[in-house]
Amino acid sequence: MASIVDRIKKFIQSPQGQKARARAEGMARNPRTQAKARRLLTKFRGGGGGRH
Repeated sequence: MASIVDRIKKFIQSPQGQKARARAEGMARNPRTQAKARRLLTKFRGGGGGRH
């Protein structure tokens, strides 16, 4: 049975994996997506100051 790492490598090299990678890279360049990710990280790290 292939390890999870081997399965991920195989997926990344497939056409579907290349498409998913391109989509993720595009989202990472988008300032709106970056801001959303920063807000989530702040929330999970406990720095959001929301309700307790």
